[in-house]
Amino acid sequence: MPIIPMLKTEATGVDAAKETVNLRVPSSRGGNGDADSEAELYRDGRADEVDGDTKAKAYVLCREFLSGTWKIITEADFQISIISGGLSNLLYLCKLPDHVESLADEPRQVLLRIYGAILQGVESLVLESVMFAILAERALGPQLYGIFPEGRLEHYLPSCCLKTEQLRDPEISAEIAQKMACFHEMVMPFNKEPKWLFGTISRYMDQVLGLTFVRDAHVKKFNKLMKHNLEAELKNLWTVLAATPSPVVFCHNDVQPGNILMLDDSDPSSKDKLMLIDFEYSSYNYRGFDFGNHFCEWVYDYTHDQWPFFSENMDNYPNREQQLHFIRRYLSESNGYAEDAKPEDRARQEEEMIFEINRYALAAHFLWGLWSIIQAKISTIKFGYMDYAQSRFDAYFKQKKLFI
Repeated sequence: MPIIPMLKTEATGVDAAKETVNLRVPSSRGGNGDADSEAELYRDGRADEVDGDTKAKAYVLCREFLSGTWKIITEADFQISIISGGLSNLLYLCKLPDHVESLADEPRQVLLRIYGAILQGVESLVLESVMFAILAERALGPQLYGIFPEGRLEHYLPSCCLKTEQLRDPEISAEIAQKMACFHEMVMPFNKEPKWLFGTISRYMDQVLGLTFVRDAHVKKFNKLMKHNLEAELKNLWTVLAATPSPVVFCHNDVQPGNILMLDDSDPSSKDKLMLIDFEYSSYNYRGFDFGNHFCEWVYDYTHDQWPFFSENMDNYPNREQQLHFIRRYLSESNGYAEDAKPEDRARQEEEMIFEINRYALAAHFLWGLWSIIQAKISTIKFGYMDYAQSRFDAYFKQKKLFI
């Protein structure tokens, strides 16, 4: 069973953990094993119970990183449940029982995030932790309670992740555009050269070229994907993007429904009902990618509870009017229009952005397609990664015909 690389936790302003915290990512009996039919392997759907080993390790983490009552409750009283997570991390809600009183102002519930198969490298996890803390201080993200090699403890916000169909709601779409504009205006203490996109895709490409699969179902799907000559296709994509102007800003790089919270306790009179979370991929990058990647996410629903644990509807990709609605709200929020711009100047600026965004959407399909092939090899999370990779590359070639 693959295990996330473990290290002894180091002191981070609280007592260091005194034992190796070996939190496993629960795996199915298949992993990258022998079964040929993944659909048959996962016919029972997703697991909804926390295994005893995970509960025990989560209890240790909460006891050692949190204060007050968390220090004295028994493991029997410790409550934990699974939260539907993304495709990279596992999320758990850890709670104090109702019958146990708080000793001070300690949180009564926290979010435990366990990293899945890490492709970004240790450096990126360090940067994400720094970024998470900065955004929390600016009230742009949840409070951070603890960091350890396998994940972190966060403030649990009463909320729900957006559903894919909600992205098409004009009011919600406008607020996402506003949040993206604010994100892009931030100045962060990171390398400001736009190396992330080209560097990440190139690294993923190298990894994919070195992969071999054992399971027949994976071998057939992998061979089908590689018939596209992805290495040559990537060179063509670089040429296209090099000829597509796009400003460099601080990008989230993964604005999908699972990373957008609808806050339950927001002020009814407030216009801010959403919060962006999960900054694992955030970096200085080309603006067009953040837009294009988000628009691609209108197509995919990751809450499907049967194999391959996602559904797609290519007809849901935002149409011209929906894209303009998003772009105009973004430009209004970021003062992107020139003060003396005439209507025809604004219209030209919007058309240029549509061209920019939809070309960079190609890069989003390519990146997550490669990412998913790698995950099919190394991840133990129940998800049809190879099917998802095929879907992303199918969408890539379809969109390429429209914008190149």
